[in-house]
Amino acid sequence: MEIEEQIRANPIDAVVLLTSVHLEGMARGVVMGEVLTPDGQLALRRWTSGGGGFMGIHSAACTEYDWPYYGELLGARFAGHPDFQSGTVLVEDRSHPSMRHLPPRWDWNDEWYDFRSNPRRPGVQVLATIDEAGYEGGGMGADHPLVWCKESGAGRSFYTSLGHAVDAYTDPAFRGHLLGGLRWTAG
Repeated sequence: MEIEEQIRANPIDAVVLLTSVHLEGMARGVVMGEVLTPDGQLALRRWTSGGGGFMGIHSAACTEYDWPYYGELLGARFAGHPDFQSGTVLVEDRSHPSMRHLPPRWDWNDEWYDFRSNPRRPGVQVLATIDEAGYEGGGMGADHPLVWCKESGAGRSFYTSLGHAVDAYTDPAFRGHLLGGLRWTAG
């Protein structure tokens, strides 16, 4: 079922892209791709412009490179990452529902995504960054956002680069992070 049909058929408050890459592409080592048809792109644009929420998790940043609206909605595009490793997440805004249960410095294991551009700009609220001094291979420097949100048209957009490992989704702190982000996104 296309995204537009799903939105029409189900009363929803947010669209979430989690593993938004073609799984057959992942088997070949290709982790980027176009996952929405032109009709799906139009539906997502209408949805978010009309007040619907959008939440992107981890590889949602590796998607729809040829669609400028998606890049604007998400806030930044994936550029690369070093090996999976531990690092320290620096929570910038503990008042946000996705962050309020986390300590100011949160030790976590993940792929630390680098982005083609820094999402920190007017209208974007950066919620957490990574201390690049605490892991190997960072490519963004002293200001390396990992989690951010923004008002998007009449709706809201939330993105977290965290969530590579399957076991992350059983971790209470990470689940609280996602649930808080979803609640904020859904309004």
